[in-house]
Amino acid sequence: MSRLADWARKARADAGDRLAAHGWPEAGIEYWKFTPPGDLVHRAREFADTGAAGAGAPADRGGMLRRHLSRSALTVHDLAAPGQDPVARCSIAPLAAIAATDESWARDIYGQLEGASHEHVPRHLACFNTAHAVDGYGIHATGPVEPILLIDYGRESSDRLALHRNVVRVEADGNATMLEFGASSQAINRVLEVDIAAGGTFHHVQVQDFDALNSGITYIFARLGAGACFKSFTISTGQALCRNESFVTLAGAGGRAHIAGAAVGGSGFHHDDTVFVTHDAPDCESRQVFKKVLNDGAVGVFQGKILVNPDAQKTDGYQLSQALLMDDSSQFLAKPELEIYADDVACSHGSTCGSLEPDSLFYLRSRGIPLGEARDILALGFLNEALREVEHAGIADILNTLLARWLIRGRG
Repeated sequence: MSRLADWARKARADAGDRLAAHGWPEAGIEYWKFTPPGDLVHRAREFADTGAAGAGAPADRGGMLRRHLSRSALTVHDLAAPGQDPVARCSIAPLAAIAATDESWARDIYGQLEGASHEHVPRHLACFNTAHAVDGYGIHATGPVEPILLIDYGRESSDRLALHRNVVRVEADGNATMLEFGASSQAINRVLEVDIAAGGTFHHVQVQDFDALNSGITYIFARLGAGACFKSFTISTGQALCRNESFVTLAGAGGRAHIAGAAVGGSGFHHDDTVFVTHDAPDCESRQVFKKVLNDGAVGVFQGKILVNPDAQKTDGYQLSQALLMDDSSQFLAKPELEIYADDVACSHGSTCGSLEPDSLFYLRSRGIPLGEARDILALGFLNEALREVEHAGIADILNTLLARWLIRGRG
């Protein structure tokens, strides 16, 4: 960034210090035991040494999304777009402009939510993003926002690292929905920080097509005030290394946080969902629902933790991770955790994996449905529980279609 306000300069310097203290992640450490961090680290170190990053260009990778949402969506076509104001209740500005503003609303969010997460687990590559990211947006919702905020990162053929950072503040009783899609490059490192004030609501959906990507890592850091609601859903398809991390803190009474995802992948696909939800206040609810369909040697990973602190009485915490293995060479690795220091809670977790039900497959085949199509129907039915976490019916329908298309391509 050409100019940084003092707060932004300090946030970036502090992140650099955290990374220096923690070092880069290494294979074999507990937090990375299921996913090799080597390529993700290599991309980051290459960027740090050369500054060679991909910025993202406008493209029509999300044409289907635009067509179906055009009447209700504000499309931010690429990371070079100027600041826009869809309605008076929402302002959008490039990250560079936000970081150059001395008295910005983002000063208590940018790098602060990421930094707070290290009390529990080092987030090495998120530190790197805080210290170096120059592309992204600041979104400030001060009331109900009618358009869907649609960010299209576009597409480049370059293998340079695309480094993105989005910062969101939803004020008291405000609400907004943001949808992200596009990769910008063959490698991505993307961070979203979300601060939701009392009574606010933020819905987030990200679409990840990893067919032509080498590797990608995304982070979500969210902080919820009293009565706030945060819902995030990620759809991932393809044949590459992908790790999605979420760190959510329920800081005010009566908050709700739902983090969910659906993944479909084939040969070369290594997909990791890592979630850490902290209950810091009473009467809060959290849900984690993740489903994966794995084929042709694909690997699925789920690491999910619910931490309930002593003051968080009346906590309702739920965790579900399941995988459908379409062949004997695919595998699912799961590590669900509950850490509870309150005595009046309802917390549960479940993690399973299995293959297609032979009786269900026979039923469909007996009615003249070809084997490949029958397998796809059962796979989509399996993913449906995760898709129900998407409240916007139009978006849910689009995501269902994207999953179906990838399943068809996978057997083509």
